[in-house]
Amino acid sequence: MKGFIAILFLTSIAFNFASSSRVLELSDKFNEISNDGMWFVKFYAPWCAHCRRLEPIWAHVAQSLYNTPIKVAKVDCTRFTAVATHFKVRAYPTIMFIKGSFQHEYNGEREKDDMVNYAMRMAQPAIQKVTHADSIGYLKESHNIFFGYVGKQQGPLWEMFALLAEKYQPHAWFYTMSHELIKDEIHPPNNTAVFVYKEDGVYFFDVSPNIINDKETLNSSLDKWINTERFGYFPKISRANIHHFMDINKYIVIAIVSENKLGEITQTERDFKDMIESIIRKKKNELHDRFQFGWMGSPDLANSIAMSELTVPHLLVLNSTTSHHHIPDDDPVLMTPEAVVLFLDQIHNQEAPTYGGNHWLVRLYRAFFEARSSLSNMWRGNPVLTAVVFGLPLGFLSLICYSVCCADMLDADEDEEIGKNLKNMRFVKKYL
Repeated sequence: MKGFIAILFLTSIAFNFASSSRVLELSDKFNEISNDGMWFVKFYAPWCAHCRRLEPIWAHVAQSLYNTPIKVAKVDCTRFTAVATHFKVRAYPTIMFIKGSFQHEYNGEREKDDMVNYAMRMAQPAIQKVTHADSIGYLKESHNIFFGYVGKQQGPLWEMFALLAEKYQPHAWFYTMSHELIKDEIHPPNNTAVFVYKEDGVYFFDVSPNIINDKETLNSSLDKWINTERFGYFPKISRANIHHFMDINKYIVIAIVSENKLGEITQTERDFKDMIESIIRKKKNELHDRFQFGWMGSPDLANSIAMSELTVPHLLVLNSTTSHHHIPDDDPVLMTPEAVVLFLDQIHNQEAPTYGGNHWLVRLYRAFFEARSSLSNMWRGNPVLTAVVFGLPLGFLSLICYSVCCADMLDADEDEEIGKNLKNMRFVKKYL
């Protein structure tokens, strides 16, 4: 009887734990219902270590979005392969926001707040209409960056704006409003205009008369402008988003520091990071068109770009168009804001030394450098495991080579011995 009660108690605990989870478990039937509503789905494999690390964070995401129309779910792609094939999942974990026929893969930081904010943005219409003048002030307070369209919702500029809002919805907010609503806040240069509000600054898209009626040119120009302006003045650059920065056709000025597991940096690194940020804050009107500032908390990523071991804090300027990079000759810690601005002017005028690039020799050396760095990190982290992983294959290879060489030598000795015996036999026959 006691055993039966214990089983019931454990079962109830397991049931309560399972029922408390807000994450829905999906199967192959998801292919049939995926167009109904909004879904935030994690495609995973049980053997994937990254998937296991994401599991508790994903549970918190589901809890945060529980009272919204967004359904947070996960699907085991090793069991339900039809779902993985349908959504073209190629890596684990893959996080995807599905809204009707639109499927957007999430490539941001795998932190709860980042993913929740992303899902909340994706749940909204691609373009939201502002109907009250007070809303402009609210938008400025709630968004560091947002794009706006002013004027009648018709014509080529509106069509391109609506099209690109769907494309860039995972990365930015888009609104439409009338001249009357913004007359005290923003002053557009034309009857129809597109602008970006970026941390207390407003920049307008330059609609020249020669491109307004050329849809292809207008689309490419507006696309490039939105992609360039969607970043803040001093964002964090990581492996997850650096490929986005490589499309903006600007020099990327990166302050390199070293964060620990708690996201902390030393005071020297903080002072250097704040100094670099102060430059773009004070000179944004001068530097905004040519330079994108940011900071990087991983020296390993910076070392991969520079193909050398950089000290921290450090300064790296990356040309997003050619993949060349620039490093100051002076110690970055001792540089003043004026010295940094002078260095940037030298880069823009092509007077500063240039390194790297995208040549095949550079790519080959970068692959070698990354492999060497990975091996070095493995050795520092666990030398015994590294020795086993790389020592066993090398040992087997050496054994095989030794066996082949020894076999050849033995065969050669045997052939030589047979040859000598035959020669002796001929000599004996000759004199008998």
